[in-house]
Amino acid sequence: MSREAIEAALGASITGSRALHGGDLSEVALASLSNGRQIVLKRGALVAAEARMLRAITTAGARAPRVLAQSGDLLAMEALPETGASPAGWHALGRELRTLHGAPGETYGWPEPYGFGALPLDNAPRPDWPSFWAEARLLPFVPHLPAALAARVETLAARLPDLLPKSPPKALLHGDLWTGNALFMEGDAALIDPACYYGHAEVDLALLELFGAPHAAFWQSYRETEPGRKARRPIYQLFPALVHLRLFGGSYAGMVRGLLDQAGC
Repeated sequence: MSREAIEAALGASITGSRALHGGDLSEVALASLSNGRQIVLKRGALVAAEARMLRAITTAGARAPRVLAQSGDLLAMEALPETGASPAGWHALGRELRTLHGAPGETYGWPEPYGFGALPLDNAPRPDWPSFWAEARLLPFVPHLPAALAARVETLAARLPDLLPKSPPKALLHGDLWTGNALFMEGDAALIDPACYYGHAEVDLALLELFGAPHAAFWQSYRETEPGRKARRPIYQLFPALVHLRLFGGSYAGMVRGLLDQAGC
């Protein structure tokens, strides 16, 4: 009944759709409505949680697709005019991310669990940031790793109180920020496909750098970063590398080993 509920909420019927790029872990389509509008439809098990995250992003003042309706496993969002990356778009992304990170939370984590496909994501609050990163973002992968890699991840997790700040500002994070989850428009940018929680703002920056370098215009707009960020970057990049290893297979094992090397473990 989710489609019927979505159509009732929108006041129009869905007359057609075509798949959009992406969709490794969910189905995304550009849909046409009987009133002439176009919307984005996303189907997945966690779209209700995603809708709450998108609303949190817009409440913080950052740009994200507006949630139009959500029912069951279906989410309807506004369709934004994607044009591709440009220096102006990167500048806008830096501004939007800085705005997002300016929204403070009360604890590290998020009010509900989340996940990437079938991979669960523990967002339960922890008393300090090193504990959260160790217990919620690194150690859950240990039972699924080869023994040698598992031991290295456990060693790094034990060292985090000496490597990460104990109580950095609790910034609202996108949580899965790579260039594919930044939608570039004409001189503007929006954040899509979030996996939000509150934590150290450097996490989003590290993820954005994992598969490429942001344009210089991004850094001009985002402005200052904290001393020591380069040393912490591989620790934060290890989490998405472990996610990729778990979801997509052994071709990412080299990335995991390389990041552990950089982190000194």
